[in-house]
Amino acid sequence: MNILLINHYAGSIEMGMEFRPYYMAKEWIRHGHRVDIIAADYSHLRQKNPGVTKDWQEDIMDGIHYHWIKTLRYKGNGIKRAVTMFQFVGKIWIRARWIAKRWKPDVIITSSTYPLDTYAGQRIKKYREAELQKNGKMSKNGRGEVILLHEVHDMWPLSPVVLGGMSKKHPFIKIMQAAEDSFCRNSDMVVSLLPYAKRHFMIHGMAPEKFHTIANGVVTADWENPEPLPGPLAERLSRWKENEKFILCFFGSHTPSYNLDNLIRAVRKLPDERVVALFVGDGTYKAALQKMAGEESAARKRFFFYPYISKRSIPNLIRQIDAIYIGIQPCILQKYGICMNKLFDAMMGAKPILFSAAFPNNYVEKYHCGITIAPEDVSGLTKAIELLRDMTNEERAAMGQNGHKAVLENFTYDRLAAQFEELYSRAYLFAK
Repeated sequence: MNILLINHYAGSIEMGMEFRPYYMAKEWIRHGHRVDIIAADYSHLRQKNPGVTKDWQEDIMDGIHYHWIKTLRYKGNGIKRAVTMFQFVGKIWIRARWIAKRWKPDVIITSSTYPLDTYAGQRIKKYREAELQKNGKMSKNGRGEVILLHEVHDMWPLSPVVLGGMSKKHPFIKIMQAAEDSFCRNSDMVVSLLPYAKRHFMIHGMAPEKFHTIANGVVTADWENPEPLPGPLAERLSRWKENEKFILCFFGSHTPSYNLDNLIRAVRKLPDERVVALFVGDGTYKAALQKMAGEESAARKRFFFYPYISKRSIPNLIRQIDAIYIGIQPCILQKYGICMNKLFDAMMGAKPILFSAAFPNNYVEKYHCGITIAPEDVSGLTKAIELLRDMTNEERAAMGQNGHKAVLENFTYDRLAAQFEELYSRAYLFAK
């Protein structure tokens, strides 16, 4: 099949997030399909953006055909970021006939977090099916052989309303709501990373049989030949190990939503200075966390902040620590479920997880690979840290192995990509 994936923020292992389009595409190519990804030349999620001089510039990475759309640079979630959404989708919409004729997609996936890209996907599908009809290749039942699939990463426009404080009456939110209604009605399938979102989309016009859940996951090859840790980080971990420290680690974006201040509070409540905390990554909240951790010598011995490291170095990072912290602040959106990349990396790393969150799909609890604590319970987090610290190495290893086994059985990208292919095949046969 020819698979066209539209994702404003699509990245790669070299550029950084978003990783999912890259990992899925690699697997589809390995299975014999062609994959074209349309992405913007700038994304705030990437560590490195491509050098793009014109719209539709093509780069081939690991067999994936990336096609870049030039958009504005922006910071934060202001007006410039909103403008880039309309730039990105508008340029694709204008070239829809050209895309349909040139790439002949059998499957179109709209996957840009915000739902506007459904309009571009629907237009490409219309032109492609018109071409098929013209050439006598439409199905006997009148259906085209082009599958339009909308992928949901985040609950837009609910997220900017709930998390960003925007009014439901704001013109931007009304436009996004119309787009959500449109993909619910007009997509052949809706794939959600959030397993409890089905009822929400049905309210907005989706037929229940269209809904499918496909999670995030890991690429096992990335864990077989990982990159070494940067020198200063490796030295600090080595020193802590020599002094028999119990090392807790958080890796990822430093934002208020991850409840990182609670980890600092919980560690500081412990008189046992053998317990230390490592924060790896960058973000808007990092300076505040460093200030909270304190600058006195005692604090510097217990807390260490290090910048972003390559995703390929994460396996070596996890090997050097004792437990991984993942926290999420309470939010009404949590009722739809969770599907965090870092959770699957943590499980794959075979270390116990301190999960300070409340979600209906709690993989840590389901697979017995850590301890779950209420997201605002600092005392409970302190007790959980003590519990993990006092376990034997064998007990912690067994807990970590539960998560590792669950990932290999359920959440590797070869399995996840195959789940997509099964949906394509099912829809394609139905069309015929």
